[in-house]
Order: sequence, then structure tokens, then C-alpha cells
Amino acid sequence: MRFFKGMKGKDAAASQCTSNDFQDLFKKFEASKDFLTFQFPDEDGYTISYFNSLVNAQQVHEQVLAVISTHQKKPLQQLKGDIPMEDIKETKDIKVIQRLILSGSIMIQYKTGAETCLMIPCAQDVKRKTSIPESEYTVAGPKEAFVESLDTNLNLIRNRLPIPELQAKEFRVGSISQTRLVVLYIDGIVNQQIVDTVTQRISDIEYDTIVDISFVGQMITDNRNSMFPQLIDTERPDHLASVLSEGKIGIMLDGSPHALVGPNTIISFFSSFEDYFQIWNLGTSFRLIRLFAVLFSIFSSPLYVAVITYHYQVIPTNLLPILISSRGVIPFPPILEAIVLEGTIELLREAAVRLPAKVGSTIGIVGGIVIGTAAVEAGFVSNVLLMLVALAALASFTMPIYQISNTIRLIRFPFLLAAQLYGLFGLALCSAFILCHLLKLKSLGSPYMEPLYPMRFDDFKDSLIRLPFSKQIKRPRFLRTENPIRIKKKAETQNTQSDIDE
Repeated sequence: MRFFKGMKGKDAAASQCTSNDFQDLFKKFEASKDFLTFQFPDEDGYTISYFNSLVNAQQVHEQVLAVISTHQKKPLQQLKGDIPMEDIKETKDIKVIQRLILSGSIMIQYKTGAETCLMIPCAQDVKRKTSIPESEYTVAGPKEAFVESLDTNLNLIRNRLPIPELQAKEFRVGSISQTRLVVLYIDGIVNQQIVDTVTQRISDIEYDTIVDISFVGQMITDNRNSMFPQLIDTERPDHLASVLSEGKIGIMLDGSPHALVGPNTIISFFSSFEDYFQIWNLGTSFRLIRLFAVLFSIFSSPLYVAVITYHYQVIPTNLLPILISSRGVIPFPPILEAIVLEGTIELLREAAVRLPAKVGSTIGIVGGIVIGTAAVEAGFVSNVLLMLVALAALASFTMPIYQISNTIRLIRFPFLLAAQLYGLFGLALCSAFILCHLLKLKSLGSPYMEPLYPMRFDDFKDSLIRLPFSKQIKRPRFLRTENPIRIKKKAETQNTQSDIDE
């Protein structure tokens, strides 16, 4: 047996090439030190080539080389039937050969100059085990989260939806990375127009390297300049399986432990999947609390600036002395005071995120207490505004979806500027601009403000409020599903069973 490594096997490999494309491909492969080529057992036998960094060495020796050593000089077709492995392909397509070798397959040629190659999958299985969700942790419910392996993630979904109607369309995105991407949907429920829209947008992606599902989300959204997210990022298999049964679409990428869900409405970003693990009245109460927390987080600081600057008359008489005493020694205008505090909060957040977990939590707590106390005692900010900013930051943490939390963090600053320029009228004007933007916004072609606009009373059953499961007979109307019924009546079920028995 003669062994070649890297450029040492250049002459032997070139003698086997039957086309310029094949020669060029082999030259690129052989330039890497981890690409191996050897002939077994002599020049008239099999030629084996692979990347040793991509294949499972034990599997290669036990299941491939052991069989080849007993066959000596037999055709590839016979060798293919004797190797105890699945998905073995016999091909002469240069693009297929390139993709499979770079995915961890072994290429076997029979005799010198043979055009047809046998591609045997022996990819090394390098992946972490499933763990508990981190960004969507819940007290109740399953404790599984997606991992970086696309096949593992598909297994988690198919275990929850064991039906043949669950379809998975696979794509390759990224001209360099060639990353596997899968679009998931349930045939017979999902609106085919939404599937066509998503597949078309994914096919139109022209970017060299796609390393995370967030790249895809930014490229297929309806409005790429909007601060409001249009696709939900989830790491929970149970969440994705649930929304697939509603008629939505899931997108998963190999190497990313998250999945995208769409289309969505703005109410979807304030709804936690844990709401469904509790009785309906508790789930509704928590949703309303989150909605109030969002409004408070956005308007608390701007209202303070507007009232202190322009509208003293709206302050209650009993509260006015407290505000006057708190600002008696403050040398800065309210807008500068608010921007300094908001900026400090954002700095603490970024510092806590970038530092290790144990250190980050300490920095956030100690930094907030020390800086806040020192700022009040030094007379740079008022204690009333400090309390409002702290409560607003706390309210923003109630958001179950991380993307909308970032939007709320940034949207306060335009409101602060509007409050400084025009007072309460500025807040109303800025709110009107945001509302107009939301009314025009769409998620994969579906209205973003549904069921508020267009007004659809049927969809209120699982939006601002969450009614019992027995009341959620139909799927959301804005999804325009092929099968809108989720709960069949007992009479229909009995008739169906009678037809089956007959």
C-alpha cells in the first residue's frame, strides 16, 4: 500500500483525473495537510481520498478499510453493496463530490482514471448534548433546548410531531459556508403562499458566509430597517412544535441552537410560552402585566422630562414639593439628567453581558447601587428620576422575547428627545409616528398589528388575553391556514369513527 499526504500525492492524484475540473478540485484539496490520498492495495486497486479532520477514523478502519481489504479488485457497485453503511452514493458529478468530501465523506475510485466515484459518509459526530433553555427558561414545561446539530434539532421536532405531513425543505445558504438550512411546516395546515414567500426569499440570499440563524432572519424580513423584530427567535423545541401546528413556519440552520418562527404579530412578542402551562386567567394576567411594563418602560422617563420642563400644572399639589426638593440642587436640565441615567443603565447592561456570568451579575448589582447612590448624593441626578429609570429598566426585563427587549431599550431615546422639544405634544407626535410604522409593518406578508388592525375579534382569544383551550377552536385568521379548525366537535368525531369502523 502506497500512502500520499498533502502535495506529496500530486502526481498520483493528477494521473487519476479525467477532467480539468477534477484536477483543479484535487489540487485545492491536496494543498491542505489534513487531506489524505492513498492507493489500496496497488496502482490498479482502489484510490481512497478524504479529510482526516472531518471523518471518524474508527469508522473508516472498521467499516470501510476492512471491507476493501477483502475485495481487492472488484467493481464499485459490488463494493457498495457489501459496505454496511447507509446513504452511499455512486456519482461522477464534480459538485456532488466536492460537497460530500467537505461534509465528511470518503471518496473511492476504482482503477486509474475512473470517472465514477463511490462516496461513503463517515462524518465525525462532534456535537453537544441537549441542555435546558437559557434565554427561554420556564419553571413548568419541558427542559430541552436546541443544539448546534441540525439533525438533532429535527429529531426533537419530529418526536413531538410524529406525522407524515411535517415537511422539511432543505437549502444551502452562503456561497462559501454552504450551510444547511431547513424550512419546517405542516402540509395541509400552513398557507402555501407563506411557504412560497419564505422559500423564494431564502433562495435569493446572496452572501458568502452564513454562521447563525440571525443572519437569515435579517435577510428575509419584510422591512430590514425597522427596529421592531418580525421573526421570533426560539430555542425551545416545544415552542416550535406548537406554532407549527398553528400554521406557522419554522426555519433552522445547521450550527445554530435557535430557530426562527413566523409570521408573527406584535402581541406574539409579549406572550411567553409558559403562559400555556398555567390556567388561562393567570396567563392572561401575566400578559397584561407585561404590556403595562412595556408602556411604563417606554414612557416613564419621557413623561418626567415633559412634565418637569413644560407641564408643572399636571403635577398633584402633594407631589410638587417632593419634586422641587429633589431637583433643588441639580445643575442640569431634565433631559440631560435623564440621558445620563439611561446611558449609565445601558453601560451596566452591556458590561454585565460581556463579563463572565458570576462577575457580570455582581457588576450589575453593585455598580447600579454604588453609581446611583453616588450620583444622587453628588447632586447630579434627582432621586425621583433615579427611581423611575430603575423601575423602567426592571420593567424591560419582563419581556419573554429578547429581540423586543432590545427594541424597547432603544425606543426610549427618541421619546426623550420629543419630550424635550415639545412636551406632551412631542410624546403624542412620536407615538403617532411609531403607530403608523407598526400599521404598515408586515411579517412574511401578514399584518403586524393584527388583531388590532385589521380588527379581528376571533383572534383576541389568544392575544391580549388567553382564553381556555376549549375556546380556541380555530387557528389564527391572519395565518390563512388551509385547515382552520383545531378542535373538532364530538358529533364530527363520532361520525368519522363510524366511517372507519364500517
